[in-house]
Amino acid sequence: MIQRLMELKWLRWQKGRQQSGYDKMLIIYNKLGVECDAYLLRFLVGSMIPQHQDPVQKGRHFRLNIIIKKSQSGGEFICERDIINLPRIKLFRPDLYRHEVTEVVGSPRYVLSIGWVLDESLKCCK
Repeated sequence: MIQRLMELKWLRWQKGRQQSGYDKMLIIYNKLGVECDAYLLRFLVGSMIPQHQDPVQKGRHFRLNIIIKKSQSGGEFICERDIINLPRIKLFRPDLYRHEVTEVVGSPRYVLSIGWVLDESLKCCK
């Protein structure tokens, strides 16, 4: 398990998937039972995430973003439809709805992002 975490760059900054200037650090990764992960995201000044969706092969993908440090300006999370949308807490379905982060201005932004995929057969949390 530790070997697999090291292969996944556990606790090391790496470029985000959207290649738009943000960095991510893997904190937790689990494929047993409920598949889940947790990342610390770092948005440096000038970074952003363009509008996109995150499809999964099967199941229902959920993501909870907790804004640890807001940027001075910008860095706003925008989603077509969310489950919870509070100033520092965002819960949404990245597999179903387009989402983005506007350009970060003035100071870096940090987010704890926790994601999980639930089996379609589970009746809760649609």
